[in-house]
Amino acid sequence: MRGNLRYILALVMAAFAFIPYYCNTQKNEVTGEVQHVNMSAEQEIALGLQAAPEMAQQYGGLHPDQKAAAAVERIGQQLVQSTKAGQTPYQFRFHLLADESTINAFALPGGQIFITAGLLKNMTTEGQVAGVLAHEIGHVVARHSAEQVAKSQLTNGLTGAAAIGLYDPERPGTAASAAAAAMVGKLLTLRYGREDELEADRLAVDFTPAAGYDPRAMLQVMRVLEGANQGSKPPEFLSTHPNPGNRIGEIEREIAADFPQGLPANLKQ
Repeated sequence: MRGNLRYILALVMAAFAFIPYYCNTQKNEVTGEVQHVNMSAEQEIALGLQAAPEMAQQYGGLHPDQKAAAAVERIGQQLVQSTKAGQTPYQFRFHLLADESTINAFALPGGQIFITAGLLKNMTTEGQVAGVLAHEIGHVVARHSAEQVAKSQLTNGLTGAAAIGLYDPERPGTAASAAAAAMVGKLLTLRYGREDELEADRLAVDFTPAAGYDPRAMLQVMRVLEGANQGSKPPEFLSTHPNPGNRIGEIEREIAADFPQGLPANLKQ
């Protein structure tokens, strides 16, 4: 009797996870995808603005070099104004973080985009900076944060339901099965992250030439990241980011598909 009640509770929890996820869909006007999201663009913008000061503080705040910060903002806005990103409701702002040792760039939902001084000083051309920022713009317009929230809620609900259904207090051995269900849920979430990174790369290949930049500069960025990861990277299947070496091949294939006759000669490196 107790076991049946546990299974019924697990099924109810699973239903409460499934139904909101599959009922909340919106078409992305930039990518053309139908996405499972449960927040509006306005909510994304508000969430990003709210989180931006705290995120900046984690990296030592904003960099005092106003000239470098203005250059980052200029390159970012050029990308936005030249692409479909400028036709979205998102409020794009580009911030240079003071952290000189961390190599990182990230986007908050709604258009708040950050690059660390540690990454920027490793960039040798404006095109490389444009490639980094275009990738982060891709995350915003593809609504990856909103998708992650919805997927996380689904995954948490399903793994919680599985844990309840599998775990029997009178049979201690079932604890291992419940733990395995939680681990599967975690790996699924990481998988979503890798797919998002590759989609952002593809969008960056579209955005950079539209703004006058050579997308091949992204290959140079990947090599910088690959060098920075030597000796410290986890196995790819346990990482939210694909191996930079694997991303190079994907970017090369995307460039070849978009420009079968070769890239225009006047693009900025």
